[in-house]
Amino acid sequence: MNLSERTVLITGGGSGIGLQIAKLLSQRGNKVLIVGRDAQKLHQAAASSHNTIALPCDITDTGEVDKLVDEIGSHYPELSVLINNAGMAFKYTHSEDAQAFNKAKQEMDTNYFSLIRLTEKLLPTLKRHPEAAIVNVSSIVAFSPLSVLPTYSDSKAAVHSYTLALRHTLAKDTAVKVFELMPPTVNTEFSKEIGGQQHGMPAQEVATELIEGMENDMFEIYVGRTNSFRQLFLSDPQEAFNLLNQS
Repeated sequence: MNLSERTVLITGGGSGIGLQIAKLLSQRGNKVLIVGRDAQKLHQAAASSHNTIALPCDITDTGEVDKLVDEIGSHYPELSVLINNAGMAFKYTHSEDAQAFNKAKQEMDTNYFSLIRLTEKLLPTLKRHPEAAIVNVSSIVAFSPLSVLPTYSDSKAAVHSYTLALRHTLAKDTAVKVFELMPPTVNTEFSKEIGGQQHGMPAQEVATELIEGMENDMFEIYVGRTNSFRQLFLSDPQEAFNLLNQS
């Protein structure tokens, strides 16, 4: 897939993986629209990257999403790449007082339900182009859960399932390609609680591998150790779970 001279929208684009993707794509002559809740942080991120535009929006808010979609239709109808990168996670373990329901609801709203809604609302725009793409960012935990991120893992497994079905459906009669980025732990603010600063791979490397994968039409992009972990999971799911959750 050609990734130059396009208009790209990235949710969660104000920091971490999203911002690194924005920077690399802007260097390739793309116009990059970054979306996030924190307007100040988002505008600062946009100022650090060429040809990048901040569009503040809480993607869990229906009204704000509708305004975002209207703005894209009015000002950026050439949008041809959607990267669903926004995410949130709670670190905890299941117990009678973990408040897992409340945590899971927030994670699923951000990581899964909002992704589905935005994708569906932007599909008419994407379908108009001779080549377009959707990228859903899931995780290594889409294969097997990390016990200290239990319901976050659930949400990423749901994203993986949704992506498979979406790719299958859109391939039948549209030119919209559906990619899935599946990184391991990444060194970002997002992963600080689970040791991302010590053990995570650099966000720029993840962004680079995403772009290389898209250019080569690799629809499932396994970053870092995700590919070897996937192979272990397919051969021995319990051993893969044990490896991921070793103390």
